[in-house]
Amino acid sequence: MTQVATRPSAFLLVGVIADGAFKAVLGAAFIVGAAWIGELLGVAAWLMVVAGAVLVITGTIEMGYVRRRPMSTYLRLMIAYDGGWVLTALAGVLLAWRGNGAGGEMWIGYQSIAPIAFTALLLTGTRRAHADLEDADHF
Repeated sequence: MTQVATRPSAFLLVGVIADGAFKAVLGAAFIVGAAWIGELLGVAAWLMVVAGAVLVITGTIEMGYVRRRPMSTYLRLMIAYDGGWVLTALAGVLLAWRGNGAGGEMWIGYQSIAPIAFTALLLTGTRRAHADLEDADHF
């Protein structure tokens, strides 16, 4: 079966780059305002710095790999990540509303772990995609 390479639309490229840029900027804000934001969320400043560093690194990697993965894969990963982000934020707000201080820690914990999983899937799939392309060149 012949595969036709298509170029992703500019709209999708901008969206993926914006997603990575948002993560990187949010991470920088976490680092710069670690004490203040951490106090607002009830989270230790060191955890804010860790989450910030993770977001800066993974957001930068996401922007750098924008043309190395099929857009459909990127979109699935982004939808899963952002869906988890929203659910974790809602759970955190619900916990805070009920007087539980763990909401901020849960949300920042997600910001520390989920981007690593997203990036690992992005990088793993990239290696696999390149190997598939090399195998296809031998036919």
